[in-house]
Amino acid sequence: MSEITKSGIINSIKKINHPSLDVNHITLNSVRSFENENGKLKLDLSLPVPVDSAVQVSSLIKGAILKEFMDLKDVDLKLESKVSGEISTHKDPKKDAVLPGVKNTIAVASGKGGVGKSTVAVNLAVALAKDGAKVGLIDADVYGPSIPLMLGLTEKPKVYQAENSVKMLPLEKFGVKLMSIGLLVDENSPVIWRGPMASGAVKQFMSDVDWGELDYLIFDLPPGTGDIQLTLVQTIPLTGAIVVTTPQEVSLIDARKAFKMFERVNVPILGVVENMSYFIAPDTGKKYDIFGTGGGSKMAEAYNAFFLGGIPIDPRVREGGDKGVPIVYDIPDSEQANIMMQISNGLTEQVNKRNSEKSGEIEILLGEDD
Repeated sequence: MSEITKSGIINSIKKINHPSLDVNHITLNSVRSFENENGKLKLDLSLPVPVDSAVQVSSLIKGAILKEFMDLKDVDLKLESKVSGEISTHKDPKKDAVLPGVKNTIAVASGKGGVGKSTVAVNLAVALAKDGAKVGLIDADVYGPSIPLMLGLTEKPKVYQAENSVKMLPLEKFGVKLMSIGLLVDENSPVIWRGPMASGAVKQFMSDVDWGELDYLIFDLPPGTGDIQLTLVQTIPLTGAIVVTTPQEVSLIDARKAFKMFERVNVPILGVVENMSYFIAPDTGKKYDIFGTGGGSKMAEAYNAFFLGGIPIDPRVREGGDKGVPIVYDIPDSEQANIMMQISNGLTEQVNKRNSEKSGEIEILLGEDD
């Protein structure tokens, strides 16, 4: 009997032609588990398939796998439909006035530079898109716009005349729509603007860009707690924020300031991501805590926030950013990609939980008014 592998299962599924099955978002992570027992394959899949098409797609998947692995007698398939319809909406009139088609707005922040915040933001956005969500990304780090490089985008956004204004169309890659000042200016030209000009650009990225329907619009914020951060939270009520840190105290000091800032402006913290958590030596497999250990989880616990996960150091993460192919997409079976997928799943759970709590608060208030 020919060996059954994750890649073999995925390759067979990708041959299916069905309008409800987006094969571009199917990766090795889509196979949760599989086991071959005497010619019967027990398979647990998580795919971006609408619930109303799940039965038909399941039948096609079974047929494709049996055709690929002819020694199999049967496929016992468990299919979880993972689509954007499962993502709840942050209901707020002020947000809807500015971004009417966007369900949730998420800020990715850090108190200081150099912690890999933009790398986390890019890979998180791609991970969410791979799970079937409709995702947009605003590079709000106006003075250091690095995300176009990380996504391999160089062309200029197109502009069209809408009913009452001129609109820009975001560029799209890996299922993520992007707008960045880096797409509008020469890559070698510094952005020498005062704070109000930079803040105004971020506001225009919200109001003058045709984002369409999105489950998530992610803002990659600049380091610190300055003008752009304040402009964002004053313009729209955010669904929540993610704080990125590294394990050592010098990073945690500034990350705590980001926590305090969001607390003061009433933005809920959806979770903490610890980047550069540890390093696994490729030759020995030994783990090294280069920047210490446990700082992110301890900070999350201290502030009663959810610890989304810790991402290990790997040169391939940097290489993916330099060549414009995020590791979540480029090497989907790597430990870093798996952790980023887990972080994206945790974020969705926290967003749904937060929106449910917010909805309950509104219902209580309405009841009191009655």
